[in-house]
Amino acid sequence: MTNPGSRQPAASAADALPPPEPIPAVPAQPVEPQSPAEPQSAAEPQPRSAGPQPPADGSGPAAEAGAERAERAEPAAQSARGTVPPGESTAPAAALTRGRRAGLLLTLILGGLTALPPLSIDMYLPALPEVSGALHVPAASAQLTLTACLIGLAVGQLVAGPMSDRFGRRRPLLIGMTGYVLAGVACALAPTAATLTGFRLVQGLTGAAGVVIARAVVRDMYDGLAMARFFSTLMLISGVAPILAPVLGGQVLRFTDWRGVFVILSAIGLLLVLVVLRKLPETLPAAQRHKGGLGEALRSMRGLLADRVFTGYLLTAGLAFAALFSYVSASPFVMQEIYGASPQTFSLLFMINSIGIVAFGQLNGKVLVGRVPLDRVLAFGLCMVGAATVALLVMTTGVFGKVGLAPLATGLCVLMSGMGLIMPNANSQALMRTPHAAGSASALLGTSQFLVGAVASPLVGVAGEHTAVPMALVQFSAVLLAALAFVGLCRPWRARD
Repeated sequence: MTNPGSRQPAASAADALPPPEPIPAVPAQPVEPQSPAEPQSAAEPQPRSAGPQPPADGSGPAAEAGAERAERAEPAAQSARGTVPPGESTAPAAALTRGRRAGLLLTLILGGLTALPPLSIDMYLPALPEVSGALHVPAASAQLTLTACLIGLAVGQLVAGPMSDRFGRRRPLLIGMTGYVLAGVACALAPTAATLTGFRLVQGLTGAAGVVIARAVVRDMYDGLAMARFFSTLMLISGVAPILAPVLGGQVLRFTDWRGVFVILSAIGLLLVLVVLRKLPETLPAAQRHKGGLGEALRSMRGLLADRVFTGYLLTAGLAFAALFSYVSASPFVMQEIYGASPQTFSLLFMINSIGIVAFGQLNGKVLVGRVPLDRVLAFGLCMVGAATVALLVMTTGVFGKVGLAPLATGLCVLMSGMGLIMPNANSQALMRTPHAAGSASALLGTSQFLVGAVASPLVGVAGEHTAVPMALVQFSAVLLAALAFVGLCRPWRARD
């Protein structure tokens, strides 16, 4: 990763400038016509090369022109060697990032895949009471269908991530998304709550392929600060999904019953299958894929967890997500039952908080990345969220007397906004440690976040629906542990190995 402050103008491949002068005290090396491009500058988010690169001794127009010619020739060379499996696109993945229109297409595709989990969870929330009545089961049984989907999303990433390292990104993604479509149809036809719970588990298992492989594709195509910028852009889409999903689910229920929600989810999944099939090329060349089976995947994950710094960022992101998910699961009861907010007021506050995380995510990607070290931004985000959890704990315990809805909502808004600085940078720093196992690394990141979120969700309700102290206590504990993991394992003040 280059120095963020070293900004160089982009050179055209058609420029006929002479090769650069050799660095003093280093023997001059002639610039070969097919030499790879120079290391990326942090000033522009350029795509990673699709193939392995030896270190470049020179830089300049001649080197960039040679890299461009080599990149254009790589698909044909792979086809000639027989290294591109049948049915996989051989178009250079880097072409997706050239130009504003192509970059927007990539953002929409990967953003749609990462938005699928919040859509699958939040769009279903307004239908829970109707599910309970229509299938003649208590509310706890209806809630179990939501938990099953969450567990499926967590476990499915452990399967889809290593599979994408073994077989490439496209095939596991298409198989998983096709399974998601079929599982949604099965949910719409489920005759009993038990059947619905089983198919919701399958829907989560298959839908997990979208979010885990989307992160791996970003790691294939970007590096360093460019990857952090792109993750911040993805947060814009994945942050909007929780805002729109309950509204969309409520509108669907105006015209049909709860089964129509799953029909809409299946239609969204089918649209993503078609777009991926036609527009998303393979981003992991055959030469870079893992050749082993389950044993190799487990060894890869064990090696990742043995990396102290990777594990530190994994725990930081996972525990921060626990604080976020405890807000999502507890806020309807806290704001409406305890603080007397109407459903309309709650929806407005939920939307404002979601806008906060999106806005700070964009601040991170558009302003801070490249100007401020990622670890420093991450540390500021942890301090910001930590201060919010302390304030929430003080307010909910009544240390200084009873407070109203406005101070509580302000504290929650600060907490959610700080997540826009924590999540993209923690994920980026973790994935930078794993250039050769992005699928497995993405699986561990996603699984840890959903599993920790699943554990935090029931804890916020242990004291019933008439106190907000458990929510604030879970949030404070999660952020404190996240900060300890960041300081104790990542050790951002030290030089990295």
